[in-house]
Amino acid sequence: MRQFIVVEGLIGVGKTSLCKLLAETWNGRLVLEPSETNPFLKPFYEDPVRFGFPVQMYYLVTRWKQQAAIRQEELFSQFVVSDYLFEKDRLFAEKTLSPMELELYDRFAGALGEKSPKPDLLIFLDAPTDVIMQRISQRAAPGEYLIKPTYLIDLRERYKRLLEDWTACPVLYLDNRDMNYLTDTGVRRVLLEKIEAALAGELPQTTPGSDPDREAQPSLFGTRE
Repeated sequence: MRQFIVVEGLIGVGKTSLCKLLAETWNGRLVLEPSETNPFLKPFYEDPVRFGFPVQMYYLVTRWKQQAAIRQEELFSQFVVSDYLFEKDRLFAEKTLSPMELELYDRFAGALGEKSPKPDLLIFLDAPTDVIMQRISQRAAPGEYLIKPTYLIDLRERYKRLLEDWTACPVLYLDNRDMNYLTDTGVRRVLLEKIEAALAGELPQTTPGSDPDREAQPSLFGTRE
């Protein structure tokens, strides 16, 4: 049976690392969002008003091309994992675009989104804002040094509203404030077992979009003092 998993979460939370692990472990096809190739991304962080529309349209078009490839039978391998949900694109659009720009954006996004493939499982990663800010600083991606905690907090709330009404597929919420699954085989085994169980329909009872800054959640990826 073919399976399509999407890993979502805030900027710098660890989506790509988890996707690469799943693709390697289960010999799947890896689909990563085209952030590194977006020529408008760094200018956008410096001047979001001026570059908001071009950065969103670039993402929309390139993400759609990737989604169209996933839908093609000959390219849909036994297992596909992606580090973005097509519907999440509008979360950024509504945050950065003017009403007139958003109306134009919606005309394109609405038509394209109708044919976007739906995942069998959506994994939502989260971590406290200060942890994510530290990771953003460490990876030093172009322009990301301008990201503020308030931006991440607002974005988390937007994800929460999206997922509260999400019915397209099951959602597995994971707290990954301790990301040591790359070196700890025991933690990696527990993680993969949780995801396999979720694919089989066994999902833990969790609150969509719980704020890790306010809740002392038990960490999936290690023991916290």
